[in-house]
Amino acid sequence: MSARTLPLLFLNLGGEMLYILDQRLRAQSIPGEKARKDEWTDVDRKRVMNDIITTMFNKKFMEELFKPQELYSKKALRTVYDRLAHASIMRLNQASMDKLYDLMTMAFKYQVLLCPRPKDILLVTFNHLDAIKDFICDAPGILNQVDETFRQLIEMYGSLSAGEFQLIRQTLLIFFQDMHIRVSIFLKDKVQNSNGRFVLPISGPVPWGTEVPGLIRMFNCKGDEVKRTEFTTGGNYVTPQREGSFELYGDRVLKLGTNMYSVSRPAETHTSGSSKTLASSAKENIVPNPLAKEELNFLARLLGGLEIKKPGGSETGFRLNLFTTDEEEEYAPAGSGLGQAALTRPEELSYKVVNIEATEEPARRAELERILGDLEVAEPCAESCGKGEDLLALMDGL
Repeated sequence: MSARTLPLLFLNLGGEMLYILDQRLRAQSIPGEKARKDEWTDVDRKRVMNDIITTMFNKKFMEELFKPQELYSKKALRTVYDRLAHASIMRLNQASMDKLYDLMTMAFKYQVLLCPRPKDILLVTFNHLDAIKDFICDAPGILNQVDETFRQLIEMYGSLSAGEFQLIRQTLLIFFQDMHIRVSIFLKDKVQNSNGRFVLPISGPVPWGTEVPGLIRMFNCKGDEVKRTEFTTGGNYVTPQREGSFELYGDRVLKLGTNMYSVSRPAETHTSGSSKTLASSAKENIVPNPLAKEELNFLARLLGGLEIKKPGGSETGFRLNLFTTDEEEEYAPAGSGLGQAALTRPEELSYKVVNIEATEEPARRAELERILGDLEVAEPCAESCGKGEDLLALMDGL
């Protein structure tokens, strides 16, 4: 087990979490000039992203994270992300956090498996941090926090040997080895089997610094080449054009770790089990009805212009769905993004409704203090032997 794995695991999973939250909040936000008081706006989305990133890259928190240490247990690490996700005006219930965390872990597991060479895990991390910097490009103070973490990564990992990176990769794979959750965006692209295991490609660029397979060279005792033999490979390999940049700014070349939810994808149509009815009805209605579309658009305009009274009582704030039901997600319209990235769970693990709650501005400060100080979360399991408590205690004080 490598004692330098935790920072890479935390930052990459955190990057995936921010990708998902940003996509879902963008999909459900309403322009500020049209939004009612109880509706989610782009200003709220930016506030959530800024708050989470500020907490994630807190200087004291990063100092504790970068200390050489073993990985925390799965339960302890999950608790850290529970607190991180609630370091804003957003509120996630248990079911929502479960799905969010499962998407995060499966996406990063796939990236680790696909890395051409162990050192490229660092490039995956840099891709996540580059995207995070885009989220807070208009907040110089937070941007400096991320840049400082960049420098710490370069300082700690820039001089590690290939063998040390291989040990880091093996540590990550051991952490992920029992996680086989099916994700429809991977199932659709045929990179994941129905049992949740990934299908690794046998073609593509070879690792930087290596040659395309297909040639055997033989040398004599003096080191002179005496014979060459070519053989047919099972894949179509190419030489990479250049190595990705390990500097603070630069072209990473490797695309692993970039935001896959920013790309529009066609709707998922292959299902099993309880979704067969929806599948058959979808096939029967392949040709869209233009009149029905216009009627829905007209209804949407009517609803958008209605003056709706705020419900009475003490309940205030924003409410929106982070994830809908499995069936709704698999039949989401093209371009809905995360709708096709939803998990395909067994029926007994499905959730009817998953909500985010966000308090309004007057109660925001008090809520943040309560969440960071008094949030009730599961304790680390016994196998962790107290691992993770340092970071959790530090988050309480942020």
